[in-house]
Amino acid sequence: MTVATTTIRINESKLENPNAGWLSLYRLAGATALLAILVVLADISLTFLPGGAGQPGTMTAIDWFNLFQDNWFLGLRNLGLLPNILTLCLLIPVFLALYAVHRHVDQPYAALAMILALLGTAIYLSNNAAFPMWALSAKYAAAGTEAQRNLLAAAGEAILARGEDFTPGSFTGFLFAEVATFVISFVMLRGGIFSRATAYAGIVGGLFLTVFTIWSTFIPVFFEAALIVAMIGGLANIVWNVLTARRLFQLGTDK
Repeated sequence: MTVATTTIRINESKLENPNAGWLSLYRLAGATALLAILVVLADISLTFLPGGAGQPGTMTAIDWFNLFQDNWFLGLRNLGLLPNILTLCLLIPVFLALYAVHRHVDQPYAALAMILALLGTAIYLSNNAAFPMWALSAKYAAAGTEAQRNLLAAAGEAILARGEDFTPGSFTGFLFAEVATFVISFVMLRGGIFSRATAYAGIVGGLFLTVFTIWSTFIPVFFEAALIVAMIGGLANIVWNVLTARRLFQLGTDK
């Protein structure tokens, strides 16, 4: 059999099953949705470690530098590595798959949700302070003069103002990502492809996490009460991820 014949047969098989690419995407999205849950659960477990939890916006740049020198992984995690950077990236295939599933049902709003998710992820990643602060912490530790340390501390404060979690600098990225979950869940509710329980879990999760983001960013008092709102939203989001992943796996095996 020649290479040309093999190529023709492969192309013919694609014509017979034009949705093969989408089916593999559904399976990939199901897997990444479950991985996102594992990341969230790992992050929750880390909150019980010393230094694993704290009110946003209360640490100075020097405090962060010291944390990075003591435990670089905890520094990255507290600036959003686990709960936000990884989960937002893992959910990109999920929103693309959900758009593909609903493109013949409610394409405008499915596309809007996907665009909001991608924009939110891009904005958050471009502003996030985790890796820049890690790099500055090493320079701060190696600085030989007080003037150098003061300059690095000022640079750190500027980075924190732009991208520390649950401060005005990170607000837009969080908001877009959470509203994306809210919008796509309404699409799921209207589309009938996913269960109503899945859609309602996403609506509750997106709503409560949006409230938490606004509260923790602009109303710093009663932060402990805001954490209750975040817990409800987080649990609903976990349920949404599980149910969405299960249905995507089912769709990915349809012939």
